[in-house]
Amino acid sequence: MNNLVKLAFAAFVFLSANLAYAQMEKTVEVGGAPMYPSKNIVENAVNSADHTTLVAAVKAAGLVETLQGKGPFTVFAPDNAAFDKLPKGTVETLLKPENKGQLTSVLTYHVVAGKMGSKEIAAAIKKGDGKATLTTVQGGRLTAWMKGKDLYITDENGGQSKVTIADVWQSNGVIHSVDTVVLPKM
Repeated sequence: MNNLVKLAFAAFVFLSANLAYAQMEKTVEVGGAPMYPSKNIVENAVNSADHTTLVAAVKAAGLVETLQGKGPFTVFAPDNAAFDKLPKGTVETLLKPENKGQLTSVLTYHVVAGKMGSKEIAAAIKKGDGKATLTTVQGGRLTAWMKGKDLYITDENGGQSKVTIADVWQSNGVIHSVDTVVLPKM
């Protein structure tokens, strides 16, 4: 009987610890998969069915190691539908090895150094009288602004993208899923 009590107590402790851990790991579902704050950007992105094109592009550009790094990074992550909006053949052309530099430029234009959640971006927008300029790791600029409660980014060419899922926290940054690929001046 003593062993049964010990076993029941051990099971209780184990289940309690797992429940506490699950509650600390507040996940957001993206592309049908939970995104875990304890995992890095790449570890989470590969599980999103909505970001397969982005993941393929990150691999083709050789950016996997960078996005698994310490960061922190703020990534405006285009979903598959965003890539589908590009002119026919654009994605295929960018994925060719001879276009790696151009692909890298497009992808790093979606990344800002630092960890900026939607609250920090909204505060910067308020401080900037309705607009906030974000410098990308590519060296270009994005303009963040709000329409009602929706967050948007505008590229240097005037292209606009809406944040569809904000604040997907990662161990090395934050992802904001966007509905349109933004493009740097080329």
